Amino acid sequence: MAGQGAERGAGARAEPGDGGTLVAAPDALVRIDLPVEGMTCASCAARIERGLGRLDGVEEARVNFATATATVRYDAGTTAPEAFRTRIADLGYSVPDAAKQDEASAEMRRLRGRLALAIALSVPLMAVSMVPALQFDGWPWLGLVLATPVIWWSGWPFHRAALANLRHGATTMDTLVSLGTVSSYVWSLVALLFLGAGESGMDMGASSGAGATRRRSTSRPAPRSSR
Repeated sequence: MAGQGAERGAGARAEPGDGGTLVAAPDALVRIDLPVEGMTCASCAARIERGLGRLDGVEEARVNFATATATVRYDAGTTAPEAFRTRIADLGYSVPDAAKQDEASAEMRRLRGRLALAIALSVPLMAVSMVPALQFDGWPWLGLVLATPVIWWSGWPFHRAALANLRHGATTMDTLVSLGTVSSYVWSLVALLFLGAGESGMDMGASSGAGATRRRSTSRPAPRSSR
């Protein structure tokens, strides 16, 4: 039995481009560390962990969201790393091989660009929306111009992940972000185009709410005097 375990350990070598690192586990099982792309929250890691753990021959599966790594201990006579990659892909994520590491770095640079654009456009958008002194005739149309690339270009990775998870019947934090931002954008667009939000003199300052409060208060009947 010890000889069998040593033989299996000796065969546990990572091949170039397989996207993971194989090592021999002390109990004659094989352990592999696989990089995982596409996780955006802890629930993603939990889904992958459950999916891998249900495969035949898998003794233990752990997914670390912080390091984007799946660690699997398995019986090499029953299953193989290719089954893990297939299961992860079926769940809507991916295991990059060594040749794709440069591509992952390029993707990170693209994400930084999306973030920079979102910050650059969101700061003036929030300022003109929240500070009455900065508002002018037709400012909601400026808000539409500033918000559109933030929602649809900077936020596209969230929408893409939400759609991928939806195809697998799952919801994650991406779903919440995508649903919340798109719903707000669509409602604001409807208000701007059909409900008069873009009319001249329209403002979103505190005076608007105060005026509504005054109108509500003036519509109440006067209290009866006590006798």
